[in-house]
Amino acid sequence: MNSNPKEAGSDQLLIQAALDMTKQLDLREVLQQFVDQACALTGAAYGALAVLDAWGETTMFIHHGFGPGEAEVIGHPPVGKGMIGAIPNTDALIINDIANHPLYTGFPAGHRHMGNFLGVPVQMQGRTFGRLYLADKPRGFGQEDVKLLKILGNVAGVAVENARIYRESTNRERWVTASQTITSAMLEGAEEEEALTLIAETVREVSGADTALIVLPSVGYTWACEIADGHMANELVGMVFPPQGRTMSVLHEGAGMIVDSLARASTLRLPLLKNFGPALYAPLMNRGAAQGVLILLRLPGKMEFESSDLPLAESLASQAAFALELASARHAEDMAALLDERDRISRDLHDFAIQQLFATGMQLDAAREKVRAGTLSAVETEGLLDSALAAVDESVCQIRSIVHDLREPDQDVGVVERIRRETSLARNALGFAPSLIVELDGEAISSADDDALDEVCERIRPDIADDIVAVIREGLANVARHAHATAVRITTSVEGLAPEGQITINVVDDGVGIPAQRGRTSGLGNLRTRARQHGGSFKIEPNPDRPGTRLHWSVPMSNPRQ
Repeated sequence: MNSNPKEAGSDQLLIQAALDMTKQLDLREVLQQFVDQACALTGAAYGALAVLDAWGETTMFIHHGFGPGEAEVIGHPPVGKGMIGAIPNTDALIINDIANHPLYTGFPAGHRHMGNFLGVPVQMQGRTFGRLYLADKPRGFGQEDVKLLKILGNVAGVAVENARIYRESTNRERWVTASQTITSAMLEGAEEEEALTLIAETVREVSGADTALIVLPSVGYTWACEIADGHMANELVGMVFPPQGRTMSVLHEGAGMIVDSLARASTLRLPLLKNFGPALYAPLMNRGAAQGVLILLRLPGKMEFESSDLPLAESLASQAAFALELASARHAEDMAALLDERDRISRDLHDFAIQQLFATGMQLDAAREKVRAGTLSAVETEGLLDSALAAVDESVCQIRSIVHDLREPDQDVGVVERIRRETSLARNALGFAPSLIVELDGEAISSADDDALDEVCERIRPDIADDIVAVIREGLANVARHAHATAVRITTSVEGLAPEGQITINVVDDGVGIPAQRGRTSGLGNLRTRARQHGGSFKIEPNPDRPGTRLHWSVPMSNPRQ
């Protein structure tokens, strides 16, 4: 039993401080308790903890004793120079007369004056986790304070480890919930673009990243960022990754990696990535092969990704690979249906119209020989011509019937679904999946919003719907033939109601632009004609926002021919 009342009281305060810290499960709350208790037990007026990353930079700054708004006036946290930078990794630094010490270089603007200083390293799991410094203790600091802080630091280490385990557990729950959300979306038939966008957005949120990228195969043998969510997303979409680098290494080896800071990396071939700090790379694995790479990025100065984050990210990245496989299967199904339809049309044309026209041709050829021989009377000639004309009329009717049967299945399919089919079928020619956005009255709508999709289909007349499909088909064909693009975005906008409403199609790519010498232009001429028939407009021009081309086709909902 401790006979010294003062020491006994100090022990009780230390035990209470330990209990207060260890019952916290949030890391920031644990560290705040650590700083608060360090000030309370030593009698310091002010205290702060700078949590360090692998480079020794401050990633979290916890303080005690500053007045409301005072920390904001001071600005950024200490950068580890002067007295703070002089704190050794294994011992304490005590300065009881700051003003006359050689390490004193002055306080930042707005920082209140401090008379004495105690700085100690905070060791956790064998490394320097941070630097704790206290200031303005009446009558100064001593070795008893150092011993007290060492004990308190050991308790904080246990509390931080508990908070880490709890955070990993809750993170795992969040990742599992995110995985279930993504799986449900894919089972409900989400399109490839929508599924990958959902994956990028969800992974960014659950991982605490500022940006999420999905890198996929592009034109030729290149790999490009096809999906981006978060900070600088617009600048990063379409970025082509070099053959050498971290992304290609992850792709070829099928194993993820964590990078402590891209901003500090000695080799970085993509300047845009210099805007980010910690990074996590996870391959999109499917059946033992990598189909792409998921990249999570945090801004400089933020906490690094932990090793426990990597397997969770790899699991969700595999779901992205599964989404690609589902999209590929749907594409194959669309192609099979298209080929079956073509086979049926060719059979019908051969068995009906072509055979009948061939028979009519033979009949006319026999009549010509008789006319040359002079053995065919005028009445017989008239009868043969009437018979041939009837056969031609019947063939025309059969061809119309075949065309009607060809169009009949689409009559029960909305224009949005027809557009989706066109974008799916264009994948073969483009080498990647186009992005499709449907807007209603200025708002982008989800493929799961059946009411909004029905509203779009109701506002578009059937004759305009046919032209919309033709415009998108020709626009994608132009991109495939000329653009050498890595991405293309189709936006279908329906604004307002008839007769004032407007329907607009934009096909935007990131390719080489409009060729100086264009050969075939009949397709573009057809698009211009289709717009003019509805009293609308058509133009194709360089993309105003970035390299590439924009095709713009717009028509009013009213029918100018009525």
